[in-house]
Amino acid sequence: MNSEARAALARRIKTRLAEADHSAADHDVTIIGGGVAALTLALELRSERPATRIQIVEPTPHPVAEITHTVGESTVEVSAHYLRDRLGLGDHLRTSQIRKMGLRMFFSREGNTDITQRLEVGGSSFVPLATYQIDRGRLENELTERCLASGVDIAQARVRSVEFGAEDRPHTISLQSGDVSTRTTARWVVDASGRNRTLPRQLDLKRPNGHECSAAWFRVAAEIDVGQWSDDPDWHARLIEGERAMSTNHLMGDGYWVWLIRLASGATSVGIVADPAFHAFDEFNTLEKARAFIREHEPQCHGELVKHENLIMDFRVMKKYSHSVTKAFDGKDRWCLTGDAGIFLDPLYSSGLDLVAIGNGLITDMISRELDGEDVVARAAIDDSLFRSLTDMWLNIYRDQYALMGAPTVMGAKVVWDIAFYWGFVGFLYSNGRFVSVADDPEVVPYLEGLIELSNRVQLFFREWASVDSGESAAQFLDLYRPLNFMAVLHTSMIGKAPKFAEQFDANALLLRQVAGQLIETVLADKSSSFADDDVMRQAQAWQRDPLLRDLRAVYRREQAINPVNHGWILTTERELRPSLT
Repeated sequence: MNSEARAALARRIKTRLAEADHSAADHDVTIIGGGVAALTLALELRSERPATRIQIVEPTPHPVAEITHTVGESTVEVSAHYLRDRLGLGDHLRTSQIRKMGLRMFFSREGNTDITQRLEVGGSSFVPLATYQIDRGRLENELTERCLASGVDIAQARVRSVEFGAEDRPHTISLQSGDVSTRTTARWVVDASGRNRTLPRQLDLKRPNGHECSAAWFRVAAEIDVGQWSDDPDWHARLIEGERAMSTNHLMGDGYWVWLIRLASGATSVGIVADPAFHAFDEFNTLEKARAFIREHEPQCHGELVKHENLIMDFRVMKKYSHSVTKAFDGKDRWCLTGDAGIFLDPLYSSGLDLVAIGNGLITDMISRELDGEDVVARAAIDDSLFRSLTDMWLNIYRDQYALMGAPTVMGAKVVWDIAFYWGFVGFLYSNGRFVSVADDPEVVPYLEGLIELSNRVQLFFREWASVDSGESAAQFLDLYRPLNFMAVLHTSMIGKAPKFAEQFDANALLLRQVAGQLIETVLADKSSSFADDDVMRQAQAWQRDPLLRDLRAVYRREQAINPVNHGWILTTERELRPSLT
């Protein structure tokens, strides 16, 4: 018997011994909660390891009503890849949800009574990788059916407590269904209970993150089409294909944004998200107040809602929605957190389902390995550190940045940068399956740390720029994709798996530094001419002294001579868009 055959035999024996040990528990994995995070995890676990015995415990009976379950109802590239390609939901997404035309923002101007007068930031066409607007109830019902068909047990009950098994003994979960109390056992427990946060409460894992924004949202049983708010032919001619109503539309103002999302059920989701530094939660925490808020800040939108005021279907609020945890995965005590039970950042850019996709992949990998006999204590610690470091970086995209929403020039550039960084870093790693392999490839860690440092510094740069920026650009439309060659490069890098991953990752990282350098060089050149403004000159001099910013500017100047990237995405109060490559 050769060495490979002996190794394979040893693995089979180890797996059978592990399965014999685990059979003492009622289930291998009990998942607390029955929302999207729980259901997708169950499907992924069954796909990765079909023998895994999975129980979902959820108090809400299924099928659920098609109502607004959570903050935000869209996928972006990572979550779309997860649902479509990893879980095989492509047919459902194509036939029962809506293909999304990216995000679209309209910045406040002249009282917000005419949408054609507002700076529009969005795409003129679809990007190659499809994303979707999600009716969450419809998706949950589809996932439930698929879980049941794959052999997942679903118990309608409420989890009262979890008693963790010492050493290698199974955990005991106490359940309550009406007046009946029962107990079940499992080797692993995963908390996907959403805002109930069962394990973070029990284990004292909750961690505030300093992001204090709140949200309110409701559905209207009608298709509210932003594209029909004007018959201006020039405004309509900006789009080469698609419709504005297929975008996640954002109406932007000082410290707030209002979303409008068309849903496949024929309804429209309308939401308000605001920073309490600008707008107190009690300004919009009832339906009446929310409508008054929109009337005051978004009068054209309010006029459209009035036409359908008898069709408002539901109303939800969430105060201080953002939160984190001190730990998300524990390989020693065999528990994990996923979805809102662990970390939720912000609905802007629809990151919630992305964190589910990345977190569930790490959880599936570590649980499958452990059930097959592998010691995953060290792996879980590495995965936990990776996941929380990633979310801390992601949080800085939102925290203290709502002030920029009233600064169109700054926020327009920020949106381009945020999407470019997401595509070139997070999306690229996910599409190549590299988050689950970080524990096996420590050489990638310095790359991650370098890009996290880059992201954090650029986010600070946006705040610094906004503090010395005033006025508005004369630009009317900023196309996020078609005119920007670097956006196309970073987007297409996510399609399929890179044949030479390390080379492409290096190229993406270099391109992102070049684009960051272009941003800094352009803004610095613009502000350095403001000799009469002491605050502007102090900030410009601080940028010139910053060693990281100097390095990024040098990268830009060097690479621009070799591989030029488009201008036109960095607006100033003096300039229109410039489409040239120089």
